[in-house]
Amino acid sequence: MDNVILSRMLTTLTLAFHIIFATIGVGVPLMISIAEFVGIKKKDSHFILLARRWARGYTITVGVGVVTGTCIGLQLSLLWPSFMRIAGQAISLPLFLETFAFFFEAIFLGIYLYTWDRFKKQLNHWMLSIPVVLGAALSAFFITTVNAFMNTPQGFKLVNGVIVTLDPLKAMFNPATPSKTFHVIVTAYLSSAFLLASIAALQILKGKFTDYTKKALKLTVTAAFIFAILTGIAGDLSAKFLAQYQPEKLAAIEWHFQTEKGADLILFGTLEKNTNVIKYAIHLPKMLSFLSFDNFEGKVIGLDQFKANEIPPLYIHYLFDTKVTFAMLMIFVSFCFVAFSIWKKQWTYNKWLLRSIVLCGPLGFISIELGWILAEVGRQPWILRGYMKVSEAATTSRGVGTMVWLFFALYAVLGVICTVVLRKMFRNNPAEAELEFRFQGDRKE
Repeated sequence: MDNVILSRMLTTLTLAFHIIFATIGVGVPLMISIAEFVGIKKKDSHFILLARRWARGYTITVGVGVVTGTCIGLQLSLLWPSFMRIAGQAISLPLFLETFAFFFEAIFLGIYLYTWDRFKKQLNHWMLSIPVVLGAALSAFFITTVNAFMNTPQGFKLVNGVIVTLDPLKAMFNPATPSKTFHVIVTAYLSSAFLLASIAALQILKGKFTDYTKKALKLTVTAAFIFAILTGIAGDLSAKFLAQYQPEKLAAIEWHFQTEKGADLILFGTLEKNTNVIKYAIHLPKMLSFLSFDNFEGKVIGLDQFKANEIPPLYIHYLFDTKVTFAMLMIFVSFCFVAFSIWKKQWTYNKWLLRSIVLCGPLGFISIELGWILAEVGRQPWILRGYMKVSEAATTSRGVGTMVWLFFALYAVLGVICTVVLRKMFRNNPAEAELEFRFQGDRKE
């Protein structure tokens, strides 16, 4: 295999592994903060314990995320030197700010972890979680602007392959920034909420039907429902962005071959090989035009307007369909739980509903992975849209194949260590026993 393919493989491997921990790093701090706040307001020790235990597990994932995040920074320079030579100046500001945001988060996370029970007013301790939540969100925001810049580069002038003028703020706040950053952050919140919900639902299915697990499930699924609605809004904004700034990606996603007004939205289906014939699809009349422009007669640009060698791979349609299906399932499951908890409480802990919640845990992260692949493959053949193709950006150095195996081994070891440590941390330390221990300690004091 040539260096372009090997570089793409290694980058894919690193990002696919890192994105799991990055998602947890953005979403779980918010859930910790919410749990502690609810516990303080309700004077409920179960919610306080939820925050404590989630924070404990979160620190392990942060450690792994730091390692994989460092690997990404290293690989940008090693694998894509031509890209960094052109775009490095433009993306240096958000990369620096992302590092600053991470250290900001890490400092307050350390203070937060080591000051439990140190304040007379618990609310003062909860306030320390706010910088952690903000730092995590800002870290995601800044790093996502780098990807946004790759999709809609602006703020610089290129002469003979060298940037001669640069406006770093204009480069960072490019047209893709609002929709991409919003989408990344809210989907991280959704996936993290469902991850925690799936753990609580699994415990209940195993027979641990306690006040602690019931409260954990209600809090997390209710939060997931809110984030699922926000994710739907983010998806709508993304469609409108693509229609205006990346029409070739939208057309490839929707198998929209001919430019037309009143374009149909195509769901599922198959595409006959080497043809534009679509079979077994669901056609929603004029809905693509409406989603793109809020106008049923809006003109949607088709693939006929682009060169054949600049059209993204058409298999991204399947990725999009799968991702949307999972998202709709998560919305439906969370809605059912919230509705039942209000009107049909006896159905709230139905086994099939609990199993569905458990399923939504991994589905949330699979959706994150699919969304990232969709975004990256949908930009092909460009690494910097309109300026540089992927084939022009990869390293020509030898040894990339060996690096793939070495980093694969590293991620395998990190994954095993993280799993083992988290299991040992909680498996023989049930929440009820910990709560009783703390209660007895408080009485002795």
